[in-house]
Amino acid sequence: MPLGRRGLLAATLASGAVLPAAARAAEAWPARPIRLVVPYATGGGTDLLARALAEALRPALPQPIVVENRAGGAGVIGSELVARAEPDGHTLMAVVSTHVANRYFLAALPYDPLRDFTPVALLSRNTMVLVTGAAQPYADLPAMLAHARQHPGRVGTGSTESLSSFIGQELARRARVEMPDVQYRSGGQLMNDIVAGHLPVGWTSTASVMPHMQTGRVRPLAVSTATRTPFFPDLPTAQEQGIADFDLAGWVGLYGPAGLPAAVAQRLQAALERAFADATLRQRFTGMGIEPDLRPAEGLAAMAEREDRLWAAAAAAGHVKREQ
Repeated sequence: MPLGRRGLLAATLASGAVLPAAARAAEAWPARPIRLVVPYATGGGTDLLARALAEALRPALPQPIVVENRAGGAGVIGSELVARAEPDGHTLMAVVSTHVANRYFLAALPYDPLRDFTPVALLSRNTMVLVTGAAQPYADLPAMLAHARQHPGRVGTGSTESLSSFIGQELARRARVEMPDVQYRSGGQLMNDIVAGHLPVGWTSTASVMPHMQTGRVRPLAVSTATRTPFFPDLPTAQEQGIADFDLAGWVGLYGPAGLPAAVAQRLQAALERAFADATLRQRFTGMGIEPDLRPAEGLAAMAEREDRLWAAAAAAGHVKREQ
């Protein structure tokens, strides 16, 4: 039945009212404190970054950002919480690149790491460092590998998630040595065992290593990237120490649930740009071993897609062991 003039007017007014309401909702964001979920334990690089960022964003937002650690399941527990959250901008997540890699390492995921989240911004580059305790009997990477060959299976390599686990096992594979993977829940826990001498070597982020460098009780052996990190400019890369074409690194990204309003994401990006432009935050990041690398949502999406292709290729080559 055709609408009368009054019906058409009512329909037009009703449809026109939807957009202003959505715009007003975005403008009113945040209406309450923002929960920033870190799906790892406290003390690791991502946790340190999230807490520094939450403090730096405080002047730009009318509500505080509260960091909430939800560790477990290689980041799956906290990530699932965010995937199921209301996409209103009040629940966000700071996650490392293994958020994407988990689909190739874990038996199953309760979410799709690409489709079930909205990328907001790339936050940092995550160079991995091979570190040992000062009391261990090797001064560099070749000496450590030689020791591992002499003691097959007895030099365990600590890791905290699928990226550092893969880096450790890839190094062992290329060097043709047997070095079992020893998994930890966070970089902070791994470093505690390195310092105490309970763990021979481990791969973790520069942010996890930096707080311990002044003590003299730890010694970095190599970085995972093709180029040296500015935090340890005198530390040779694995490539420089004989492991050809060894170039593996990660990143930290900021995500919301799928369906996050574009207006909210844009306000977040603007706030991040102001925070990252502050020399105080940059200095704080540098002091913690964090390499800031702010890019918009499109940059994070491109990095995640590249990561997905990398791990798909590694899995196809049989270099990734999926949990049963």
